Amino acid sequence: MELKSVGPLSVAKVMGAMYAAMGVIFGCLFAVIGLVGVPLAGDRATALPGLFFGVGAVVVLPVFYGCIGFVMGAISGWLYNIFADLVGGVQLDLQPPASSAAIGS
Repeated sequence: MELKSVGPLSVAKVMGAMYAAMGVIFGCLFAVIGLVGVPLAGDRATALPGLFFGVGAVVVLPVFYGCIGFVMGAISGWLYNIFADLVGGVQLDLQPPASSAAIGS
């Protein structure tokens, strides 16, 4: 079986969701680093930007990564279709799961 084409919008949605999930993970890491840095900063003038950067990363990074993932997924899906026409699609060896074979009989 050969995958000859993909829907660029469906690839974009999946990639956008995956990148948004990565953005949540990275945002949480930045938030922890920002919050740990606040007591180390010493004076309040340098601690406040670190606090906003750390907490803001939890919101900003998932949105930013999700948008970038969506755009790059759409471009990747579109390019896959072009190159699959030129050189052939990806070979797939699909087998039904063992549980569905028991249900059908």
